[in-house]
Amino acid sequence: QVQLVESGGGLVQPGGSLRLSCAASGIIVRLYAMGWYRQAPGKQRELVAVISRSNRINYGDSVSGRFTISRDNAKNMVYLQMNSLKPEDTAVYHCNAVDTITSANYWGQGTQVTVSS
Repeated sequence: QVQLVESGGGLVQPGGSLRLSCAASGIIVRLYAMGWYRQAPGKQRELVAVISRSNRINYGDSVSGRFTISRDNAKNMVYLQMNSLKPEDTAVYHCNAVDTITSANYWGQGTQVTVSS
C-alpha cells in the first residue's frame, strides 16, 4: 500500500519560510517523479515543483526563485523549502508521485499552508 504523508505546514507571516516534508512508504521515491502541487480555495490544483527520476527539476512560474524541491533517497523523503512566502501562497500543498513507466499516480492528503499577518 502506497502512502504519501505531508507535514510541515502551518501559519507563517509574509516573508517567512516553511519546509514541507513528504514521507513515502510503499514506493521508492528515487524511482518516481516526485512533485508538490497546491490548491487554494476556489482554484484549480497547480504545479509547485517536480523532480524527475533523473533529478531534472521544474518549478511553477509563481514560485520559481523562492521555493526549492529536494529528495533524500536514503530517507525516502521529499522536501519543499519555501522562502519569501506571500499571502497568495496560501493553499493546501499535496505531495505527488508518478511512475513515468506505468503511469501509476499517487497523492498525499495534503498539508495546509497559510501566509498571513
